[in-house]
Amino acid sequence: MIRPILYKGLALFTPGQDVVFCRDSTKQGHWHQDLCHALQQLLDLREPPLFLVPCYSAAVDYWFDEEQQLLRVAAEVYPLAWPHRPLLDALFALPDQKTLLWQLVEDPQHPCDRLAIESYRADFPQLWEHHHLVYDLRQVSPASSFIPRLTEPDRYVLRLYVASETSAVEHALKNLHALLSQCLTVPYTLKVVDVTKQPEFAEEDQVTATPTLVRVHPRPVRRLVGHLDDRDRVQRLLTP
Repeated sequence: MIRPILYKGLALFTPGQDVVFCRDSTKQGHWHQDLCHALQQLLDLREPPLFLVPCYSAAVDYWFDEEQQLLRVAAEVYPLAWPHRPLLDALFALPDQKTLLWQLVEDPQHPCDRLAIESYRADFPQLWEHHHLVYDLRQVSPASSFIPRLTEPDRYVLRLYVASETSAVEHALKNLHALLSQCLTVPYTLKVVDVTKQPEFAEEDQVTATPTLVRVHPRPVRRLVGHLDDRDRVQRLLTP
């Protein structure tokens, strides 16, 4: 019997709906601090936003039940990350599982006080802005403190150009994240750009139609127009 790759995964959202996430097949990592450090570097924060934990986090654990010879899944999400379950499914669901059975966690020792978190807004305004950031933090070492460098050659920087943010775009984005997770073995950053709001980005990347996926890094720049659910076309875009 061929077993799927088992791992633990963790995601941390911001009030502005950005997210950083990671997977660890060793199941040894405790990465809340690593994710907070990643947000600090990516959004240029004065310090790691530890106050987001645990209310804006979600976790998933895949393990194999030797006695029953079955794959078991535990998926937990805290209240302020609850609305993001569709994206979490795209980031963590196995190919044969389109959705996960997420359990809502309400920890009385860590109540999710929106007003208390809101009090940090003046010092961390970037967290309340929507940067369309979905950052994949791969294979975090349990003992390390991660400092992301977006220009490293083994990291992918992608932009998805759309004409407006609709339910169809959300569906396409979910499918795209699933494909990227399958096709890439290194971290990636994906920024969604609405050309009606940020035409200067479209001009810079020579985008004339939507949807268009642009590989900004590594060089050379490549573009994929339409049909973003075609794995072979996405794979060719990502091939060095």
